[in-house]
This record gives sequence, C-alpha cells and structure tokens, in this order.
Amino acid sequence: MLKFDRTLLDKYNIAGPRYTSYPPATFFHEEYGNAAYQKSVIVSNQETPENISVYVHIPFCPQLCTFCGCTTYTGMGQSIIEQYIDVLIQEIELVSKDISKDRKLTQVHWGGGTPNAISASLIRKVTEAIKANFNFADNYEMAMECSPAYLGYDLVDELRDMGFNRISLGIQDFKKEVLTAINRRPAKVPVKEMIAYLKKIGFSGINLDLVYGLPFQTIESFRETVAEALEANPDRLVTFSYAHIPAVIPRQRLLEQYGLPSADEKITMLEDAYNMAVDAGYVAIGMDHFAKPDDEFAIALRDKKLHRNFQGYCTRETTGQVYGFGTSSISQLFNAYSQNEKTIKAYMERVQKDGRAVVRGYQLSRDEQIVRQVINEVMCNYYVNFKQVAADFTVTLDEVFNAIQLDEAKLAPFMADDLLTLENDEVHVKGQGRFVIRNIAMAFDPALKQGKGQYSKTV
Repeated sequence: MLKFDRTLLDKYNIAGPRYTSYPPATFFHEEYGNAAYQKSVIVSNQETPENISVYVHIPFCPQLCTFCGCTTYTGMGQSIIEQYIDVLIQEIELVSKDISKDRKLTQVHWGGGTPNAISASLIRKVTEAIKANFNFADNYEMAMECSPAYLGYDLVDELRDMGFNRISLGIQDFKKEVLTAINRRPAKVPVKEMIAYLKKIGFSGINLDLVYGLPFQTIESFRETVAEALEANPDRLVTFSYAHIPAVIPRQRLLEQYGLPSADEKITMLEDAYNMAVDAGYVAIGMDHFAKPDDEFAIALRDKKLHRNFQGYCTRETTGQVYGFGTSSISQLFNAYSQNEKTIKAYMERVQKDGRAVVRGYQLSRDEQIVRQVINEVMCNYYVNFKQVAADFTVTLDEVFNAIQLDEAKLAPFMADDLLTLENDEVHVKGQGRFVIRNIAMAFDPALKQGKGQYSKTV
C-alpha cells in the first residue's frame, strides 16, 4: 500500500508550471495573430506527428458550477447557440483548407462548457462539417466531455450513430450536499447503469472524473465516492485536485462559506484514491489518472509511449497535432501554439470578418521543441533517453544538453531523495518521484528563469 512521504511532499510543494504545454501558456503573446497561425498551419503539414487531432470547444452550460475555471457561459438563448455553431463551422471550413488532405484525422475531442447540453442536431451539424473537411483514419477516436446531469440514453444513442466512441463523465462527487454546494446537478441516469449501457453499444475508454478538496467532502465521504466510482467499472478514473484560486476565479469565493478540506486531508484523499484504484486492478498513470491494464493508456505507459496535450493524456499512435476550434480553444502544432478569443462576441465577430479569431500564440524555436520533448517524456513516461531525443531531432547529444541547459546540480536533490537516476544518458524517475514530477520537469526547463506568469503549487 502506498503511503505518501509527507515530508517529501512538503519539501517540493512550490509553485511551478503544469506543463500541459511547453513553453507554458504564460509565454503566449498577442503579436502572434491570424496571419502567423495560418503560416503555422501550412508549415505543420510537413511536420510530425502527421496525424490530425481536432478540438471543439462548446462554451455553454445550463448552470455554472462554482468551482469551475473553464471559459463558459450560461443563460444564452437558442439563437445565440445556433449562431455560434454556424460560426464554428465557418472556422472549421476555412482553417481546414490549409491542412493537407493526405493527412489522417485520428482524434476529435469535444470540451466545454457542457458539450452534451446543446441539442443532438447541432452536435450532428458540427460532426458532419468535420467529416466533410477531414479524412478520418479507420481507427479514429471521437470523444466528448459530458455532464451526467444532461446525459440520457437517447442522446448516447445519437452520439454513437454520429461516430462517437469515447465519453468522459464529469462526476466530481456522488454526494448530494457536495453537488449542491458547487451548483451541480446529479446524474440523469445512475452512473453505473450508464456505463454498462455505453459499453453495450460500443463505447470504449469510458472515463470518470472526480474532484477532491470540495466543500462537505471528508476523508471518509471521498473514500465512499471512489468506491462507488470503481464499482461503476469505468475504463479510466481521474481524481483531480480542486485548485481554490478565487483571486483568479471570483465565483469560487462562494465555496468559502461552507469551508474546504485542509491540505493534509486532500493528500489523504489522494492517497486513498490511489490505493483503492490500484487494489481494484487499475494501473496508475501519473499522479491522479488510473486505467485498466488492457487500456491503451496503460499499454502506452508500459511501452514508454504515453503523450499529453491540453486535452489530457493520449498515445503516440493516435495523437496528432491539435487544431482547436471555438472560443478560447488552443491549437498545439509542432512549430507553434495558438489560442482563440475567449469571449463569444469577439470570437464570432472575428471569424465572421476574417475566418479566424486568434488572440495570442507562440512560435517555438528548435531548442524549445527539444526541451518540450524532454519534459513530455519525463512527465508522461517517467523516463527520457537523451540519445533518442538527439536522434529524433538529428542533432548531437551536446546540442540536446545545451537546449535543456542540463545541470546535474538541479537533479542532485532528487537523486539524494532516491527519486531519480541519471545514468548512461538516461533519466529514470523512481518511487514517489512521480508525485513531484512537475518539480523534476522544472529541472530541465531553462525558461523558468524568465519568470513569466504565476503558477499553482506542484503538489
């Protein structure tokens, strides 16, 4: 049974990037606009991975959860939602013209907001536009983040008919008082029954998301929530730590009237969830993701081929360069990042006028691409082979070391704590090193000294 070393966690619990991208989004700037993005898209056709991933952002929610930090809107009329969908399709049609038809689309991911709260007819309209403008691979995956409060059997049947084959259910918690405190409705269909039905009609990679650190959660109540989630038998389980940052997300202040679990209680919640999931036969992916042994995530981790992007973990076989559509969506290309306008009004006006709505982005240098790969390998696979990185970029080993500004003094504390080894030009993360993996990644990040942006605590 895993027991967290509290002293170790306290030692490394400092502010640092989450590394969902490298450089972090705090480096994005407004000098990068529509024209730069179009050039980046054209260049991306000659870069790897050749596969295409599409992200669709639906910013609408029937009601706002008080803990959530996503770009969302509530109270929008049907006419605005329909207009947004039309503009979204306009963006898809224009941007896709610059993407080679020889490339295969392997992933479509719908996020929000609450994508499953809009009508099935509008979901189908966008899906048909994607199919008309991209060439789907035979083994594609099409996933949607869903709130179980608005997910019934009829919608699931329609999604399957459209070609969706993956679903992520944002449970957060099963307890009524917790859901009420965060302004979230309970599931429309019992989660265990819904998962059984999803599997029956051909969905795979079914994911349940939980959040710990919310009002009215106790160590015991969260243990019960994890047990209920595991009994529902998902393919994957995620236990996210609630980040309370009311200075950035003002609506989170509403939660303070109820009180929040302490930092030590949250660590125990994570510890319990970890042990319960592993005891149930799941493989730990990172600090808070779990997958069944035959799931592609577990297999990719075993083969050191796990990958990450803004949408979460993925595999090298299915992931592609990400082209984002909709408000606030982020594109992750090999050579650049691009982010759209965050407000619906600005996004729709700019797409209607120019076909694109880029508000900021970032062009990567070759050295930054090398650093990105090193950090990605460390974060996902707890391992990096510097010789392989050099081969991938057709550079020398010294050029890799220069790019990451390798300094063994930065790695010394982790080696002293028996959290990693550096031998034969390979890094292996050991034991509880995975729980301070952001700190380890920081040791390979020369951009940290630039001090751009504020970050959350690493543990």
